[in-house]
Amino acid sequence: MADLAVRAEGVRKRYGGGTTALDGLDLAVPAGTVHGLLGPNGAGKTTCVRILATLLALDGGRAEVAGHDVTRRAAQVRHRIGLVGQHAAVDELLSGRQNLEMFARLYHLPARRARRRAAELLERFGLQDTGDKPAGAYSGGMRRRLDLAAGMIMEPAVLFLDEPTTGLDPRGRSEVWAAVRALADTGTTVLLTTQYLEEADRLADRISVIDHGRVVAEGTPDELKSRLGADRLDVVVRDPADLTAAAGLLHRLTGAQVTADADTRRLGVPAAERVAVLTEAVRALDAAGIAVEDIAIRRPTLDEVFLHLTADRTEEPA
Repeated sequence: MADLAVRAEGVRKRYGGGTTALDGLDLAVPAGTVHGLLGPNGAGKTTCVRILATLLALDGGRAEVAGHDVTRRAAQVRHRIGLVGQHAAVDELLSGRQNLEMFARLYHLPARRARRRAAELLERFGLQDTGDKPAGAYSGGMRRRLDLAAGMIMEPAVLFLDEPTTGLDPRGRSEVWAAVRALADTGTTVLLTTQYLEEADRLADRISVIDHGRVVAEGTPDELKSRLGADRLDVVVRDPADLTAAAGLLHRLTGAQVTADADTRRLGVPAAERVAVLTEAVRALDAAGIAVEDIAIRRPTLDEVFLHLTADRTEEPA
């Protein structure tokens, strides 16, 4: 297990009033990967990150980050990690360069080394052309990239990102995604909490779905999607009167149960043989004179996995 950058075993945390935030959470993150923590509001994601970053004491279980126990060797953990929270931590009156130099000095780097490190990070995160502008003039995506750069001042082995793209527009989100992937490509381990399903799908090598303070599922995005079954053939007929006939045709074609939604005129059927089923369905529907508005093979989405795994929950502290 020496290649694990983060390991948590049976971690528990209770808040005042007896509310349980983490209820025996287990987590294993291989070094050099991006690992997503996915869950609803109050599932325990932020509590988990705070414990791993030594900002919050656990009440039970144990956890290690970069080979150090978060309780017994908290100082060593802090020297090996970076943390980027949900809200930008930069001073908007200072330039990007001045912000990074300030953070470097707070880490006790000598002035010359702080200037050199700031320049390195501005270039690494694509901010070299705007490094002398006030951070307040940056776009949302640029500010978050500056936040990421600040989190990398000491070249941490593990970087915690707590919902880093909250409030960003699609362009800003894409900028942050590119920066995170670039970090992972250089060997930094990234633990990412997010509520954005697309973000987890795009960035994470593996995902742990958290609900009610514990991991309820874990795997690659594709592995999690496969839990909901095979790909499906979706057909939308043009005429509602053709819905029953089309359903019977698809059942005879595949031998599988067909679902039908009269309101949307949509039919769905499992499609293990993607190309063959699609081709045969197009031909059969055309031969039967059934006009369709849309026909396609669709994979289960991470949204569907998320809703399936976290259904019927109640709110808990973050």
